[in-house]
Amino acid sequence: MARNRRLILSSPSEVWSLLSDGHRYSEWVTGNQQVLTADPHWPDVGARLQLRVGVGPLALEDTCVVRVSVPERRLELEAKAGPFGAARIAMNLIPWGENTLLILDWHPLRGPGTRMHGVPVDYFMAIRNGMMLTKLARIAVREHGKRDVRSFWAGTGSS
Repeated sequence: MARNRRLILSSPSEVWSLLSDGHRYSEWVTGNQQVLTADPHWPDVGARLQLRVGVGPLALEDTCVVRVSVPERRLELEAKAGPFGAARIAMNLIPWGENTLLILDWHPLRGPGTRMHGVPVDYFMAIRNGMMLTKLARIAVREHGKRDVRSFWAGTGSS
């Protein structure tokens, strides 16, 4: 499992508004090239995003399904990437004064990631997820007119 933390200088409702817009995931999810479709009831449980993920011309279609949704508190997704299996992505939004401490846990569920699970994969995912949270934090701050983004802990550790 890879775990990242980021203090986002926006309220949980402001951060949730970004997470609630499925069409915006390609703006901040590292490796996501394009949102192909987003269910209109995103992020309700069972809602889906169809995504194109990859690097350059190496891309495949991915499906992301909401498994848990507690507005302004918790969003759990299952990301399915064809032959690469599936992963659980859990995001917890914790009020931190006027800001939000976002904790992201990533864990492989099925496929090769479960067999390769360990320090190298977790380290790679922690770096990727840290970049992702930095992008999300910058968007939230930019859109809500707050000061510069600061990280909370390193944001790249895994556990």
